[in-house]
Amino acid sequence: MKQLYLLSFFLFSIALHAQNSSSAPKPFVLGQTIELESSQLGEKRIINIYLPEVYSNGDTTRYPVMYLLDGSANEDFVHICGLVQFFTMMQMMPPSIVVGIANVDRRRDFTFPTTIAKDKKDFPTTGGSQKFLGFIEKELQPFISKNYHTNSSKTLIGQSLGGLLATEIIFKKPYLFTQYIIVSPSLWWDKESLLAIKPIFSASPMDIYVAVGKEGPIMEGDAKNLVEILQKNKNIKVSFGYFPDLNHATILHQAVYKALEVLNPPKKSK
Repeated sequence: MKQLYLLSFFLFSIALHAQNSSSAPKPFVLGQTIELESSQLGEKRIINIYLPEVYSNGDTTRYPVMYLLDGSANEDFVHICGLVQFFTMMQMMPPSIVVGIANVDRRRDFTFPTTIAKDKKDFPTTGGSQKFLGFIEKELQPFISKNYHTNSSKTLIGQSLGGLLATEIIFKKPYLFTQYIIVSPSLWWDKESLLAIKPIFSASPMDIYVAVGKEGPIMEGDAKNLVEILQKNKNIKVSFGYFPDLNHATILHQAVYKALEVLNPPKKSK
């Protein structure tokens, strides 16, 4: 019995020692999260920021910035950062900063006022895109430019209502970004009135990638109509991707992957 007690005590001591000597778990840090006070929106907004591995506060390198709508940690931020990290690792695109804008009320922020009475009743907070654009232009972009090493390349990624907002920016404030990735845009909003206005096209070159899946004649037709409108401007290089095996819920990841390929073509060897 004494020997059994000593053996048990010995084994317990080994286990305790192993437990104490092992390193404690540490958080896996993907990026930074900041809280930005917005006078444009009258509220605080959460911004998630991914920095490339080579990023250093002490260097002079300037990086492209990719702004992501629906950029909450539990939305699209993590897997878009994964795509950017993969493309960077494979040297298929330059190291880039990803800025994810976390949502508060995406129906409010991503839509312009509608004339449809039923939509006003069903979604009473909609119609606030003008203030949200003010937040992006006057607060978010200046904050990022001031506090991070950025260059002039700015990409916007938006899906669904986020694609509607991205299209509104192209038509009304195209200078805010140099590249756009628009996936399954909800251009049906307000009886497709956005497609009926005359765009204020930028004189500067822009690259735009538009994608849609098997999402019905309205969504698919609106996406194609958008491409046709954009093709009329000589300063815009527009590409279109149709994904017949994907739907509104499954398209984003593969569409952004393809968009990054198209927007970052391999450099021709001399």
